[in-house]
Amino acid sequence: MSQPTTRPRPTGHPGYSETLPRAPESAMTARRLVRAALSTWGLNDLMDDTLLIVSELVANAVRHARRDSIRVVVERRTPRRVRAAVADFSLDRPEPSPPTVDAEDGRGLFLVMTLAMNWGTDERRWGKVVWAELEGRG
Repeated sequence: MSQPTTRPRPTGHPGYSETLPRAPESAMTARRLVRAALSTWGLNDLMDDTLLIVSELVANAVRHARRDSIRVVVERRTPRRVRAAVADFSLDRPEPSPPTVDAEDGRGLFLVMTLAMNWGTDERRWGKVVWAELEGRG
C-alpha cells in the first residue's frame, strides 16, 4: 500500500514522497508523484528529464534491491533545482557502466548521468538513497 506524504522543506515548498511496492508498476506511480510536484512548483521545463530519471531509479531499485518496498522522494532544493531520489533496502551501490550497442539493458545509470546536473548515492545503515538533481532554466 502506498503512503504519500508531503513535508515543508527549507525552500518553503513541500517535498513529495511515497512508499511503493518494489514492483515494476511502481514506476508509473513515481512518475505521477514527479508530475504533481513539478506542476505545483511551476517547473515544467524539468518534467521530461525528471520523469525519465525517476523511472530509471525505480527500475534499478525494483531489479536490485531487497525487501518489498521502496521510497520515492521529490524535493525542491532551491527555487530552480529539484532532487529526485529512490531509497531501498540494499547496501549495494549502483555501478554505472557504458552501454554496448547490442545490450538490451544497462543504460539506466548512463541516462541518469547524462540528464542530471549531479547524481549520487547516500549510504544508510538500512540501505541507500540514489538521487539525481536537475536545474531548470530561468
